[in-house]
Amino acid sequence: MIAILGAGSLGRLWAASLPPGRAAFVPRPGVPSDSIRYQFQPVTGDAFPVEIPPLDYEQSPDLLLVTTKAGDTLDALCATLSRIPASTPTVLFQNGLGSQQAVADTWPERAIFAAVTTEGANRPAPDIAVHAGQGETWVGPLTPAAETQLSKVIRPLAESGLTLHAEADVLPRLWQKLVINAGINPFTALLDCPNGDILNAPLFRQWIDPLCQEIATLMVASGQGLTSPEQLRQNIEAVARKTAANTSSMRADVRAGRITEIGYINGYLVNLGQTLNIATPVNQMLTERVQQLSDSQTTC
Repeated sequence: MIAILGAGSLGRLWAASLPPGRAAFVPRPGVPSDSIRYQFQPVTGDAFPVEIPPLDYEQSPDLLLVTTKAGDTLDALCATLSRIPASTPTVLFQNGLGSQQAVADTWPERAIFAAVTTEGANRPAPDIAVHAGQGETWVGPLTPAAETQLSKVIRPLAESGLTLHAEADVLPRLWQKLVINAGINPFTALLDCPNGDILNAPLFRQWIDPLCQEIATLMVASGQGLTSPEQLRQNIEAVARKTAANTSSMRADVRAGRITEIGYINGYLVNLGQTLNIATPVNQMLTERVQQLSDSQTTC
């Protein structure tokens, strides 16, 4: 049994992709423990109904997948891990950086892993989940206890049929994903447009080069190696073109009046810059503008 904490788009993708009977959703504290039912649309083929039961805590899950928003992860795990055996590996699927380290620092004795995925998933309606694009997923250890259990984690996840990779050093992958998110998500939120539309927008064209310069400087100072700002821009624009019709999670959050993960993406880079005494005015500007946009949405 694989327990899934977080019933959003990504959690429902994994639940639907695993063999029947292999997944269970972790119920929210104080909420009736009902099964979650939805229609799942795979990348190819017809949609089919999915029913995932709540986790029976008397069972010992093989894995715990955490697909909550970055800002919700620590609190969600605080309410959950006391009822999950210490021997159960935990795999974190959060955007950005910061939340993963907070979890690893809080439970260093547990086998904590981070996952980086390019799988596309969305929920156009509450009872519909769509696998919007096939990608890949890399999983690697964050704590010493996880380093010897990587194959134990990959094996059951591979039953999903999704493409999995074991990654002994997952931090570079997390940084690669962070760079893409930092260069796409805030612009899609501010412009209220799909990913591909940012490429010709004046806002993007004005700020993408100085943004990439800031990120390149931070990466060198953080020991992530030298990547030129030009290469970072090429990587960002390549993903924006490849996912041109997609709606970023940040844009979706703003449209739905939810708090965004900007604090763990561009905001993480701002905080890192403060720690390293590196100026990050573009990341600061994007962070503040998205936060203001999110605040205005939630107060309407």
